[in-house]
Amino acid sequence: MPLLRKIEIFLKETNMPWTKFGRLSVRDPRFVEDLRNGRQPGKTVSDRVEYFMNLWRADHAR
Repeated sequence: MPLLRKIEIFLKETNMPWTKFGRLSVRDPRFVEDLRNGRQPGKTVSDRVEYFMNLWRADHAR
């Protein structure tokens, strides 16, 4: 599944604003907007985003 799709699902699940997601995951509040506009992140950034989402889910599991 493409990274942007995973992020969009995460944003819906958590009701997190996309700017907050970018700030917390990669210290870039425009990150999601840039992805929506065609930005292609490298492996390091992609791995960092995946790690952030997994950690958030683990910390907020019910």
